Amino acid sequence: MKTALTIAGSDCSGGAGIQADLKTFSANGVFGMSVIVSVVAENTSRVISVEDISPEMIKNQIDAVFEDIEVDAVKVGMLSSEICMKAVAEKLRQYKPKYTVIDPVMVAKGALMKPEALEALQTEVIPLAYVLTPNIPEAETITEMSIESQEDVQEAAKKIYSLGAKNVLIKGGHLSGDAIDLLYDGKSFYTFTTERINTKNTHGTGCTFSSAIAANLANGLTLNKAVEKAKAYITTAIEHSLQIGKGHGPTNHFYELYMKGLQL
Repeated sequence: MKTALTIAGSDCSGGAGIQADLKTFSANGVFGMSVIVSVVAENTSRVISVEDISPEMIKNQIDAVFEDIEVDAVKVGMLSSEICMKAVAEKLRQYKPKYTVIDPVMVAKGALMKPEALEALQTEVIPLAYVLTPNIPEAETITEMSIESQEDVQEAAKKIYSLGAKNVLIKGGHLSGDAIDLLYDGKSFYTFTTERINTKNTHGTGCTFSSAIAANLANGLTLNKAVEKAKAYITTAIEHSLQIGKGHGPTNHFYELYMKGLQL
């Protein structure tokens, strides 16, 4: 079985972060492992507080995994501070995983990344991405430009690519109309389109989508196929999302398994 490692924050409500990543890895057929960089007290309605793990412990967790287990893909999620970013970047440079999917989690019902950490994200983290997966607000923050059209999305993708990411996937969920995600590999643009689903239960969608891409890459798919399959997976998970909690409920990570059972 292929493996994938998530390096991210913990969501105690189970819909996003490390918890969503591990569920997604399992649902997409890879063995999941985790390095916790922050403990987040959050639920479907709000982020209450964030407490970062020490840089030494972050690095020790990464060492523990890589010294013992072959890692086929890495997903990086929430990195709240410059010191966390530098600790993770140091170890990614040391171990050089083949595929690193970086989801630059910045905001989720409250700030998850300190504003002063933006420069470290741009210089330390983004250059390590095999594919970077920002949503529209995150892409706007990284590029310091307003994104209101597909032409703007293309321009933002080019700017982020220039920061060193090998591929850039800007998620279009915050624009109007169909949900159009745009992938840029430095030469060509590719779009992945699905009909927008009318639901407020979207907690953890970015975490889930990026983790599905990482799982698909671990399983040997090309990037375009990995994104295409992940897009189908997250669309199903959103379509059958769960009304859990009083706010924005989580997606349904195991819908296919619940409906069809294990395929032996």
